[in-house]
Amino acid sequence: MDQYKTPGRRSFWLGLLLLLSTAQIAAQPEINGPDPFDSPLWHTMHERFLSGGSYVFDPKIEVLTPAYAEDSLNVPVYFRAHGIERVLDIAVFADLNPIPMVLRFNPINIDPALAFSFKLQQSTPIRVAVLDEQGLWHIGTQWISAAGGGCTAPSVGMASGNWTETFGAVSAGLFEQSSGNRLKMQIMHPMDTGLAEGIPRFHIEHLELKDPDTNVVLADLQLFEPVSENPLLSFDIGGKRNVVMSGFDNNANVFGAEIRQ
Repeated sequence: MDQYKTPGRRSFWLGLLLLLSTAQIAAQPEINGPDPFDSPLWHTMHERFLSGGSYVFDPKIEVLTPAYAEDSLNVPVYFRAHGIERVLDIAVFADLNPIPMVLRFNPINIDPALAFSFKLQQSTPIRVAVLDEQGLWHIGTQWISAAGGGCTAPSVGMASGNWTETFGAVSAGLFEQSSGNRLKMQIMHPMDTGLAEGIPRFHIEHLELKDPDTNVVLADLQLFEPVSENPLLSFDIGGKRNVVMSGFDNNANVFGAEIRQ
């Protein structure tokens, strides 16, 4: 061990420790750092949807999207928050959409992960902002290119005139995965933004998932106009085998379903 006490060896190990410490500091996300996409509306989004709170652009928030939206009425998104012990709120918004807020998700007793589709008006960053119990927003972000027009087009069902035949129908199922069960659920609803000429705003506003055996709330979800028609939602619910869904839209229509494995 005496060889490590020589001045040359000591300088080497001190230098190495300093280098490793500097690398660890550099790897930490910067608090209130610059937007990686330099969006002209980022600061407005930050104030409007995150109440101006502290934030980091954080690789722990995984966001998967297509690089280009082939169908601007149905742009798929999947996100998952990794390594955040307690998630209090998740806000998903698209800076350059005419209606930026897409959804808010509180995964009270399930994994902080969700798959859905939304309508895209033009190329934009999509943000997934995850609030931890210290009041810090962890933000994952991706850029989606698009020809656009998704928010101002009428729903397919509304345009065809036969949407009332299936309105409110719910189809759902539980699927086993190595990491736990996945709940997939679709609700038939036009989800109109109010931006298509002559068609008023008409969308699902709120969904709640509960464990019917314990009456414990599993998750709370607020949906906004940009969510795609006939929303298809996927939740990672761990070991849960029975789920009750309830919800309502902005016209006081109610929805419900009980899903058992």
